[in-house]
Amino acid sequence: MTMPLTHTTLTESARVAEVRLNRPEARNAMSQALMQELTTTAQALAQRSDIDVVLLTGTGPCFTAGADLKEGRAWADDTQPLVARRERAAIGYRMCRAWEDLPQISIVAIEGFAVGGGLALSLACDWRVLAEDAFVSLPEIALGIPLTWGAIPRLVALVGPARAKRLTILCERVAAADALAMGLVDYTAPSGQALARARQVAEQVLTMPAHAVRMSKETANAVATALHHLGGHMAHDQIMLAAASAEAQTARTHAFKPAVKPAL
Repeated sequence: MTMPLTHTTLTESARVAEVRLNRPEARNAMSQALMQELTTTAQALAQRSDIDVVLLTGTGPCFTAGADLKEGRAWADDTQPLVARRERAAIGYRMCRAWEDLPQISIVAIEGFAVGGGLALSLACDWRVLAEDAFVSLPEIALGIPLTWGAIPRLVALVGPARAKRLTILCERVAAADALAMGLVDYTAPSGQALARARQVAEQVLTMPAHAVRMSKETANAVATALHHLGGHMAHDQIMLAAASAEAQTARTHAFKPAVKPAL
């Protein structure tokens, strides 16, 4: 596949495509441009019959710090037309749908952490491998915005409603062992070995007849996600409404304040 990539990289080998988020200087924070690339890449890979597994990981010491919230402030910019604001707010939702719709098996390898939108993206994939010293978290509510991108239906399907509410409302950091125990991730690996473990799983997939794998994934997703669009299609409106509130503005201002160094 030939396509210009600026914020991600794509390599292919032996029926496996490997996609990397490539903004290590920003902890792979997902800007609009990066999310558009991830969407376009997934849509292009979905047309490939010569690719059976897609691996997704991050460049550097972490998977991703989630959505680039400095760009996200535009959700609450009421000087922009509503159509433009809805378009911006829906980018993450469309990205996750594109990855969920992949006919190939998709595996995410997480080092360091997957925060917010990073975890939301991983939930749209089939399996997650988390390094043993890594963590995941969903801090959106602490920033005054709900968890969107269609992540709540996926989260409920994986861990049940009570745990989904705990993860979204309490904004706890979840260590690898706990994430594995609750079914939030599927495999753990030693530090620095998440991608290697994901490649091992990919090799197992490749030993199976490709047509049967695709058929089985399609059926499982059809059952598991039948109501997901109904539960998530208005999420961009929720985030615009919440982001414009005084509570959310105060929360974001506090989050972006420089840390005060203690007096010596």
